[in-house]
Amino acid sequence: MTFFKNMLRDEAGATAIEYGLIAALIAVAAITALQSVGNELNTTFNKVSTDLAAANT
Repeated sequence: MTFFKNMLRDEAGATAIEYGLIAALIAVAAITALQSVGNELNTTFNKVSTDLAAANT
């Protein structure tokens, strides 16, 4: 019985799970932001490539 009481009071596992959830949320936010930046860079490089090809002809 004491084992179960100690288990209910122990919050170490809950803290680890909370840190894991925070890390996952940060990762999702970073991936979303980097995808947006990647799309912007792709558009910019395509425009530069097109402009250089047009200037070269």
